[in-house]
Amino acid sequence: MRPIYFFFLAGLLWLNCWPVVAQLPSYEPVPADLTGAAAAACARTHQRAAAPRPHYASLSHRQKMARYDVKYYKLDLHLTNTSRDVSGIVTIKGESGPQGLDSLAFELYSTLLIDGVYLDSSPALGLRRQGLGDVTVGLRQPVAPNTLFTAQIAYHGTAPNGNSAAIGNAYNTRVAPGFNVSTTWSLSEPYNAYEWWPCKQVLTDKADSSDVWVTTAATNKVGSNGVLRAVTPLPGNQVRYEWHSRYPINYYLISVAVAPYVEYINYATPVGGPRIPILNYVYNQNALNFYRTEIDRTPGFLENYSELVGLYPFAAEKYGHSMAPIGGGMEHQTMTTQDGFTFTLTAHELFHQWFGDNVTCGAWQDIWLNEGFASYGEYLSLSRFSSATAARQWLDQAHASALSQPGGSVFVPDTSNVGRIFDLRLSYKKGAAVVHLLRYLLHDDTKFFRALRTYQSTYAGRTARTRDLQRIFEAEAGRSLQAFFTQWFQGEGYPSFAVRWNQVNGTVHLSTTETASMPTVTPFFDTELDYLLTFADSSTRLVRLHQNQPVATYRFPESRPISSITLDPEQWVLNGVGTITRDADLITASQGARTALPLTVYPNPCRDQLRLANLPAPRVQAEVLDATGRVVLRQPVSAAAPVLYTQSLAPGLYQLRLIGPAGEVTRARFVREAT
Repeated sequence: MRPIYFFFLAGLLWLNCWPVVAQLPSYEPVPADLTGAAAAACARTHQRAAAPRPHYASLSHRQKMARYDVKYYKLDLHLTNTSRDVSGIVTIKGESGPQGLDSLAFELYSTLLIDGVYLDSSPALGLRRQGLGDVTVGLRQPVAPNTLFTAQIAYHGTAPNGNSAAIGNAYNTRVAPGFNVSTTWSLSEPYNAYEWWPCKQVLTDKADSSDVWVTTAATNKVGSNGVLRAVTPLPGNQVRYEWHSRYPINYYLISVAVAPYVEYINYATPVGGPRIPILNYVYNQNALNFYRTEIDRTPGFLENYSELVGLYPFAAEKYGHSMAPIGGGMEHQTMTTQDGFTFTLTAHELFHQWFGDNVTCGAWQDIWLNEGFASYGEYLSLSRFSSATAARQWLDQAHASALSQPGGSVFVPDTSNVGRIFDLRLSYKKGAAVVHLLRYLLHDDTKFFRALRTYQSTYAGRTARTRDLQRIFEAEAGRSLQAFFTQWFQGEGYPSFAVRWNQVNGTVHLSTTETASMPTVTPFFDTELDYLLTFADSSTRLVRLHQNQPVATYRFPESRPISSITLDPEQWVLNGVGTITRDADLITASQGARTALPLTVYPNPCRDQLRLANLPAPRVQAEVLDATGRVVLRQPVSAAAPVLYTQSLAPGLYQLRLIGPAGEVTRARFVREAT
């Protein structure tokens, strides 16, 4: 059980606190919020902090680290805001696996000196360091299988820096441009936590809890994860900040930021949740004056996300920001590090608290589960707090970025390349486009956001892979989505569509030809598409059709004269530039055209009755097919009584086929649930 720390502010005098800000007016976005600048800054931040050639623990060392499970980290460090010097003691509490332990393996960068290692208060027998970070220590007394242990590692040194050789910038210091404040901060994603503290860099092994204690000059404040339990004065004009978290946390999300900050708190009150403090450490009063309006958007963002995808996952602790000149943002758990505040940057990093922090991708191949969803959070916030026009401009830019090159998959095939992991076009923009496509696929926002809430609750405090998300969306869709994830996650490129249409004697004829941008990798994208019919009187009608083959033909009744047809008017599907032409010679080849008007069925799931909307003719023959393709029910249906009686069907997934008098076929899927 995770206790709620009602004493969050007890014993602490939060200085420089401002009153809670009233609801802000609708936001008029600046160009940078619609050009993808937030995601670009996020991508650059990770790439800048990472080494050109990242170091991994050797295979044998990873196998040694796999012999125990991390339960708890405590960092008790001495840091300044003017250098990369670091010293202190890191405590690792773990549980041995079924083999037990005769040695302890962890990672620490080779230039950081180890002063001593203790296991359950006994000094280690010996210490071996290999490569850039592999450390193995012998144990005086083996740890029995499935037994808890405590290791303490004392160390000191200067964190590496320079983006040369295998050196990254996981722990850095710099004077903030424009504000003249020296700041030291961490940024460990994806592989560089070992550059400033001893740890186990394995995504799937989250610590159950963590403490971060930092001793620094009394003029500084220290931002980190969780709840600030105490600020303890020490001799020599020093002070110790004691941060404490009882939520599971991944190694790369543990953070510090040190500077003579000014403190500013505002609050979010999500429906069904507690009042959540949002603690902001900003450079100085000038920075607060400059950014306060944007900082004050954070409570609204948090409340909106809580409504959409579930209560803020760290509601018993806090959210907040620590400023640092990192060139963007980094979603450190409960306290994001940002170099400034813009609408979309703040929205992006906050949505990571759900997608990336609460549920973390289980492998860097699946980074879109972090970055694609965080990018989509920008779109959700623009939709809620700005305007439909601004949200559409953001979506258009995201699609343009994803379409700017013909190939590349959302799946990351080379996780040794940090630039490829944090590829702006693929992991962020195409990833967001795939999220949007999932929303379109369900064609039901209730189901879409329910799927996201289920994903959050199912994998809370854990890691997940794309296949896990797929299973949850399949449950909502009531069918397999393997083809969708094969083409959009693992596949490369995108489709383009050439549409020919004609209207003859009250019937619309359509022929749509799909061309794939990377046909040798992904030759075809099976998808539904919206067609907006605009009539001579300027009225419109939206028709949804299934593109299930490279050249698909359709026929459906429409007597009103059509002046134009627009493909995918709401930009749901990631598709390239195509053509739409009226072809006076076009008549679909067969009497039984393959697809007709899209059919709406409800309630779905149903019990004894399924109601039908948009019947293609006054009277149709309904056929119900089971999962094997066998017709299990036939029934005539009329527009006067558009009801299918399903009480004779066993619970399960079915396909409904309506056959009109001219042979046209309309299809839908439905689920009958047990009564």
